[in-house]
Amino acid sequence: MGIDLEYHHRRKPQRTAPVSKDPYLLLLVKLYRFLARRTDSKFNKIMLQRLFLSKVNRPPVSLSKIANQPGAREGKIVVCVGAVTDDFRLLQEKVPKLTIAALRVSQPAKERILNAGGEIITLDQLALRAPTGTNTLWVQGNRRSREAVKHFGMGPHKHKKPYVRSKGRKFEKARGRRTSRGFKV
Repeated sequence: MGIDLEYHHRRKPQRTAPVSKDPYLLLLVKLYRFLARRTDSKFNKIMLQRLFLSKVNRPPVSLSKIANQPGAREGKIVVCVGAVTDDFRLLQEKVPKLTIAALRVSQPAKERILNAGGEIITLDQLALRAPTGTNTLWVQGNRRSREAVKHFGMGPHKHKKPYVRSKGRKFEKARGRRTSRGFKV
C-alpha cells in the first residue's frame, strides 16, 4: 500500500482530543468517549466534540438567553458546554425554574437559579440522569460577539472597527473619513 502524496501531511479539520490539560475536562472526555462509543445516541457524539473545543469556541451563555428558550420552561435539562453567566437586565421574577447542566456557572447566576427553585448539575451528573440525552436542550453562546471579531476584515469600504489609540477629533478623522476633508469612504 502506498502513501497518498496529495493528502500526506494534511491535518484533519476537527479535534480528536482537547488541548487543555484540565484534569476534570479530561475525565469528562473519557466518560463521554465511552458513551459515544457504546450508545447509538447522537447527543453523546455532539457532547464529545464540544468538550474538545477551544475556549474561544465555547462562548458564555447569558441567563436571559436560557430563560427565553421555549424548551427550558417545559422542564427540559438545559445543556451548555461552557459558562452560564448572569444578566442583570433580566428581572428576578422572570427567571423560570430551570435545570442547567454546564461546565461552569457564575456565582450571581447560580444564586438566581437556585432562588427560583431550579437546580444546577455537572456534566457527569447529566450522564447519569440522561445517558442518551433524552429530554435535554442544547444552548450555545454567540461566537461572533467577541470584541476582536469587530476588527476582522479591516479595509476600505468594509465598515470594520479600526484599532485606534483614542476616539477623538485628532484620531482617524481626516481624509477619507469626512466629506469636509476631501472625501468620505
